[in-house]
Formats: sequence, structure tokens, C-alpha cells
Amino acid sequence: MKVHLKGGRLLDPVSGRDESMDFLIVEGTIESMGSRVKADSSYTTVDLTDQIIAPGFIDMHVHLREPGFEHKETIETGCASAAAGGFTAVCCMPNTNPAIDDESVARYVHEKGKQVCDGVVDVYPIAAATKGRLGVELSPMAELAQAGAVGFSDDGSPIASAEIMRRAFEYSSMYGIPIIQHAEESTMTCGGCMNEGYTATKLGMPGIPPVAEELMIARDIILLRYIPKARYHVAHISTAGAVDHVRGAKKERLHVTSEVTPHHFSLVDTVVESFDTNTKMNPPLRTREDLEAVKEGLKDGTIDVIATDHAPHTIDEKEVEYTQAPFGVVGLETAIGLSITGLVETKVLTLHQLVEKLSTNPRTILSLPAVKIAEGEMANLTFVDPQRVWAVDVSQFKSKSKNSPFHGATLKGKATGIFNNRKLLLL
Repeated sequence: MKVHLKGGRLLDPVSGRDESMDFLIVEGTIESMGSRVKADSSYTTVDLTDQIIAPGFIDMHVHLREPGFEHKETIETGCASAAAGGFTAVCCMPNTNPAIDDESVARYVHEKGKQVCDGVVDVYPIAAATKGRLGVELSPMAELAQAGAVGFSDDGSPIASAEIMRRAFEYSSMYGIPIIQHAEESTMTCGGCMNEGYTATKLGMPGIPPVAEELMIARDIILLRYIPKARYHVAHISTAGAVDHVRGAKKERLHVTSEVTPHHFSLVDTVVESFDTNTKMNPPLRTREDLEAVKEGLKDGTIDVIATDHAPHTIDEKEVEYTQAPFGVVGLETAIGLSITGLVETKVLTLHQLVEKLSTNPRTILSLPAVKIAEGEMANLTFVDPQRVWAVDVSQFKSKSKNSPFHGATLKGKATGIFNNRKLLLL
């Protein structure tokens, strides 16, 4: 394969480059790059005028559901959804059946990812921090790290025991792998289905208080002070208080990072008045004040990563009473559009900062090699048209599930292709 990428704007946080750039790529390797690179007729030319060329985006929080829940999603359909959304890599959360709590399951997920969708999307397992995600006994972290796990988490459930969390910090620190916490004090959230507050009271819905998230983060930060070599990552942060806790921990120079989902910086809890179960997720949509605090956290660097928490569910599972519906929404195919519409267009982030939060920062947190865009390096690229206006149509999603609260929304910014593992995919 010989490809000529013509006229794109390279945005590369690693090298600091922001300039118009042409590329000649031969068998996946960048052979030449410059402001005006000529190609002969043996090359396939891809015109990227007015588009962004970025180091390949990675979503560090995805539920691929396989093994065990293939009726919702499979590794193949999840990778197809990721590719359609502009991601060249995803990290698979461990709430599968069986959980990713031993070497064989971790290797299965990693190897299956290489076999599907022509291997254009890399799949990295996030292993369970405890056996069966039950929070009672630590998983075999050494074996899981050797099998390719890039993080440990009981996501879907918090690591509730302080003693287990302490031990998880101690053992994971030996391998430089972060503990990714689903921050929830579950004794306060049992039966809740939306943010506790005015809207929940008006609707008569059982609430999930923001303090439940904030308490767990506060506890974990105290433990981190006791085990300062550990690395702690807060998944899907959603409240103003939680952002403040992380900001304070960063000022102490503790190894704390955090992520936010596009739905948490795009929607607030009043949308639940529609009773659309596609607005039900955990943590729930919060208040306008929380949303603005999250945006400020993105702007000042408190929040390092944008991750989707892509959580597929079937139509039958979601078409029930709101209180009975499962938590979760899909997000891989709307992430770029929501980020550019909600953050870049509103001057919260620059395009350069957005690329950092979708590519550079998550790879750093997970100790994955940085994507190097240079001659002689393998191409791992995402192409984005930041000006493309499009309407979300869930029927066109590559994901097996369609549970998105953004169906019909008009967004600005869309992925137009990816290049990875010697494969070019144009969208």
C-alpha cells in the first residue's frame, strides 16, 4: 500500500507541530513528510484539505461486552464503532462474563482485537482489580500485567473496601499501572437512577447524590498520600466537588489523573424529564453547575482525558420503566462531534488541547508508547474534519447497540478516516 496524504493540518502535541503537511506512507511506514511532497501515480492520493491529521485517538474507557454479553456488543462490532468514531485504539473494561480477572481472558480480548476489523483498531484490556470484580480478593496483577493489561479497575462497581484499595495501590505500583476507580460510595446510591436534586424530587425519582462520588475520591486520595508511588485515575468524573478534589490532589503532586465523558459535558439532569432511558447512566447526568465545573476542569488541566464510557445495551433492555433500565449509553461514534461542538466551538479547549485529551494524555496515563509522527515511524493517525456539520442517526451506527441520547442532534466535527497497522480506513 502506497498512500499520499495531501493538504492536511498536522496537530501533534508530542512534537509541538501545527502546520500544513503532506505524507507519503508505504506499507504503513511514513517514508516522507513535508509542506509539499510530490507523489507519482503509484500512490493513492487522499485529499485532506481543511482537515486535521492527529496522532491516533484512543478511548481508554470502553465496554466491549465480550465475553459473556455478545447480544449487546462484540469485540468486532465495538472495534467497528471505534473506527467509525475516529479511534485507532480502545481499552476494554473488565465487567464481562467471566470478568477479565485472569491471564486467559486478558489474552483472549487482546488477541481477538487483532483478528477483527482487519486489526485497524488496537484493543488493550483493562483488567479487574479484584477477582470477579467482587471487591474481596485482589486479582493476580502480575500475570495480568504480563498478559497486556494496561490498567486495573472494577468499573461498573467501586473498589469499596479501603483495605483492598490500599493493597491494590501497593501491588499495582510495582508495575507502573494505574488503578481506575469507579468513584461511588454505594451505600448511598442503592436504588438511585438519576442525580439527587430538584429535578429528581420533581419527577419522584430516587436520587444518586453527588457526595457519593466525592466521598470515594476523597478517601482514595487519602490512601494515595499513604502510598505515594501508586497511580490513581478517576473514571467518568461528574461533579464540581469531585473536580475540586482532583485539582487539590494534583497541586500536592500526587499521581492523580481523571477523565470525563462527552455526555457529562453536554447534558444536564433536566433532560431526564423526557423519561428517555438513554439519558440514564452511572454516574448520572448532573446539574448545570456541575457541567460548568467539569468544563473548567478540562480547561485548566484538572481533567486529563475525554473517554466515552461506551456502554452498549439492547433496545429491549432500555425500553422499560426508567427505574428498571440499565445504566449506560454508547458514545464512540459521537465523541468527536460532541467534543468539537461543546468544547472547541465554545472556546473551552483549542483543537490542540482536544487532541491531547483524546490521544496523548491517555497513552501517557496507561504507559503506552506515544504515537510518533516522523519519517521512518509506523503511521497511527486520525483524520478529522472540524467543520463538517452532521446529524446523529443511531440507525447508521456500527455499534450493535443504539442507546444514545443524542439521536437527531446536529453536531459539528467528524472523523473522516484512520490509518493504523498498515490499514487505511476512510469514512
